[in-house]
Amino acid sequence: MNVDLRNKKVTIIGAKRSGVAAAKLLQTLGAIPFVSDVESKHDLENYLLQLQEMNIEYEIGGHTNRVYDADLFVISPGVPSNAEIILEAKRQGKKIVSEVELASWFCISPIIAITGTNGKTTTTALIGKIFSDFGKETFVCGNIGTPFSSCTLQTNTNSIVVLEVSSYQLDFCETFHPNVSIITNITPDHLDRYENKMENYVASKARISMNQTSSDIFLFNANDAWTSSLSKKTNAQTFGFSSSAKLNDGAFLENDVITTNINGKQNSFINRKEMFIPGMHNAENAMAATLAAQLFDVSVDSIRDTLRTFKGVEHRIEFVRELDGVKYYNDSKATNVDAVIPALKAFDLEGEQKIFLLLGGRETRLHGQEGNDYSAIRELVKNNVRSIIAIGESAEKVFNFFSSIVNVEIAPSMKEAVIKAKAKSFRNDIILLSPACKSFDWYLNFEERGNDYKQIVRSL
Repeated sequence: MNVDLRNKKVTIIGAKRSGVAAAKLLQTLGAIPFVSDVESKHDLENYLLQLQEMNIEYEIGGHTNRVYDADLFVISPGVPSNAEIILEAKRQGKKIVSEVELASWFCISPIIAITGTNGKTTTTALIGKIFSDFGKETFVCGNIGTPFSSCTLQTNTNSIVVLEVSSYQLDFCETFHPNVSIITNITPDHLDRYENKMENYVASKARISMNQTSSDIFLFNANDAWTSSLSKKTNAQTFGFSSSAKLNDGAFLENDVITTNINGKQNSFINRKEMFIPGMHNAENAMAATLAAQLFDVSVDSIRDTLRTFKGVEHRIEFVRELDGVKYYNDSKATNVDAVIPALKAFDLEGEQKIFLLLGGRETRLHGQEGNDYSAIRELVKNNVRSIIAIGESAEKVFNFFSSIVNVEIAPSMKEAVIKAKAKSFRNDIILLSPACKSFDWYLNFEERGNDYKQIVRSL
């Protein structure tokens, strides 16, 4: 897309990762960027240093009228679409786009875009690994971490962009046009941003394919009613993926083997139980990735090899190691109770095999709630967990809630928690850090918590 931004004044709302990347891209293109954020210097310090190095003007601690002196607004994904700054910009007739939309104007590679309520990060990472292993120059970016704006000028006609996009990023897209779009699933999430209406949230996800034509591809979860419905409304060619039904066009499981049927040609890959990433939801993620790769002519053998070796996204049911027949997994990203549910369902437990669950930390207290409600995982713990090692600030609460169901021990440190679990585990058991809590009692963030856990496990 040929867009000339030279000497155009562009306001970027949001001074964190995607906002700074957008500002840098705009300056490189000859535009005049101005960044505005409501947060304090303390919260933005590292990002402000980058703006200062580029001599990009900014304001923090609130928005002034300076923001409206602009030809274009670029919105970071963390800024709500109903924020007053956005509403006023609309009233003034300003053109408003997301950082993803901006970056897409200057991308010359084919784009595979992935969205969904759950699984989009794992699917994005796996697709990126498949293409990279096949020898393709690959840019994995978007909501997964690296902003699209940081990559777009490096793209070429022989490379490929694998882009994770959130509903927030899609909200301000207009011309965004991926060659392949994927929706992993749609379940209620972020509804406060969509007037508490599920149909508004679904409409936001649907924007991923709004500009696709009959020469493009739309991949959808055939087990999901919302995505199946959207597949009937797109102009793109459609292929489904399903963990429960054989499909004429798409991917499915046949005797637990990931299998594809594309234009009448069937290929078999690997048994889902051979993958490091456990669970039926990850089998579906792998099916979506396999379809996308095949549609770009990645060889069956190469896809098969990557499926066997891919170890998942860091801190999301991440396989760490196997020791004495016991497998260790890091799910530090599970910072709330709902996030623990897929982890406890992920393992095909057989016979006496059970999970040792490291649970606890700093609970979130919102809207008058008294921290976590663990009742949502009560039955899963009862059926799948041999013992809980309670950690962090909430250890006593965890003990009080679960001790009548399973054995619970309190550990004063992560190291002691791992040692306790190792000492009592049996061969084939799973030791899983999936805390259901924030990390701020012991650590700076969930990444630091997960890295500490992995270091301890690897030192055993």
